[in-house]
Amino acid sequence: MVEYQDPLDAVFHALADPTRRAMLRSLAAEPRKVGELAHPFAISLAAASKHIKVLEKAGLVERRVEGRTHTCRLNPRPLHAGLEWMRFYEKLWNQRLDTLDALLIADAIANPQES
Repeated sequence: MVEYQDPLDAVFHALADPTRRAMLRSLAAEPRKVGELAHPFAISLAAASKHIKVLEKAGLVERRVEGRTHTCRLNPRPLHAGLEWMRFYEKLWNQRLDTLDALLIADAIANPQES
C-alpha cells in the first residue's frame, strides 16, 4: 500500500475509488458495520476491510471494535483540506472566466456587425 506524507494526498487517494466514495456516502447517514458497508457492492469482508483501511489512513473513517464487530463512522474533518484546495482553483478559474467574459462583451460592443 502506498504511504502518503501529505494528508491531502491520502484524502484524494481515498476519494479516487468509487467504492470508497460510496462507503463514505453511506457513513454520512449513520455509523455502519463492515458487513453493511460491503453488502451493496457484493464484495468480501476482506475487500471491504482493505477499502476501509485506506479511508482510515486518510483519517476519513474511524473504526470501533467491540468483540468481533467492527463499526465505522465518518470523520469529515480531513475533507476540509480537499475543499480548500478545490476552492483555490475555483477562484482562479472564476477570475479567468470573468476576464474572458468581459473581453468577449467588449469585443461584441466594439464590433457589433460581427456578432
